[in-house]
Amino acid sequence: MSGKKKIIIIGSAYPLRGGGISTFNERLARAYMDNGDDVTIYTFSLQYPSFLFPGTTQYSKEAPPEGLDIKVRINSINPLNWIKTGKEIRNLKPDLVIVRFWIPFMGPCLGKISRTIRKKGIKVVAIVDNIIPHEHKPGDRVLSKYFVKSIDSFVTMSKSVLNDLKTFDNKKPKHLTVHPLYDNFGELIPKKNALERLNLPDKFKYLLFFGFIRDYKGLDLLLEAFADKRLRQFSLKLLVVGEFYIDSAPYLKMIDELGIKDSVIMHNEFVPNTEVVNYFCASSLVVQPYKDATQSGITQIAYHFERPIITTNVGGLSEIVTDKRDGYVVEPDSRQIADAIFAYFNQDQESEFVENVREDKKRFSWDKMLQAIDAVCTE
Repeated sequence: MSGKKKIIIIGSAYPLRGGGISTFNERLARAYMDNGDDVTIYTFSLQYPSFLFPGTTQYSKEAPPEGLDIKVRINSINPLNWIKTGKEIRNLKPDLVIVRFWIPFMGPCLGKISRTIRKKGIKVVAIVDNIIPHEHKPGDRVLSKYFVKSIDSFVTMSKSVLNDLKTFDNKKPKHLTVHPLYDNFGELIPKKNALERLNLPDKFKYLLFFGFIRDYKGLDLLLEAFADKRLRQFSLKLLVVGEFYIDSAPYLKMIDELGIKDSVIMHNEFVPNTEVVNYFCASSLVVQPYKDATQSGITQIAYHFERPIITTNVGGLSEIVTDKRDGYVVEPDSRQIADAIFAYFNQDQESEFVENVREDKKRFSWDKMLQAIDAVCTE
């Protein structure tokens, strides 16, 4: 597709609070705008009914993003709204509609909107984060299948999602590309400055677990690993930064029982986009101890801020991090996580790995995402 295009992105965005999906969609819009395209995001007036949302609030307290055309239209549980929204988008006669899909619950809503748009021959591409969710529920496959049938072509950001998607459809065009860099959280700042902003003493080195907390994120594995006695010689602190989407009591009890309460700093609130830089730049190492995953935006934030990563060999995470170069790739096992942390600090690898991350992050451009979308449109 060449020349100026009219593009519609359907998915989470402001005033829904930042997070992986919203941040991605807003950054994708800017990537197209940088190419001179006309972009509008259609987001949710109601994304989740309150009883389905495990956090404190779905809405942002930050200022609106500058320069983005965001229309708050979609009610995820109102079928009449889906038809109305689909017709509104269809009447705009866009050159391309991009739908973000991450959870089967959204299958009926996004599927109906997409069907309505496509009645006039408008091409609809889906960027699929997950087609089979981390936490399975009855009816997931039926809802996802309904959505898949409404789409012309697909882009995924991990081989595992691509393979899952092929179990629903093996004919429509599909393209695998890397998750682009999250470079919209500000520029890097010196570690000293980040520590001062967070009121953290610089006599310690900090490990970072970042993002909302659910069982599959493996925080329990990291806590067990962090209790390894070999790590005590390095003056380490663990930052656990993110809102609990599950009961926090078992984790707090584990911290007490493992005897690491004085070494774990809990900040269990949602972190606004403007403050993300502080936690990453203050840290010597980011740890993703996931038990299950597809891809993770946390990885791409870490690359942007040039932080080495320990991640687990699940989903697409090992497709991004180069073992023993940008960090370590281990199995989701507390002993292996502890071994990697020990090796990293014992061999004083931070400077070396930071240089490698600085070089390797060049792989994750937004141009590659736009090229992948363009590719499936022309197949």
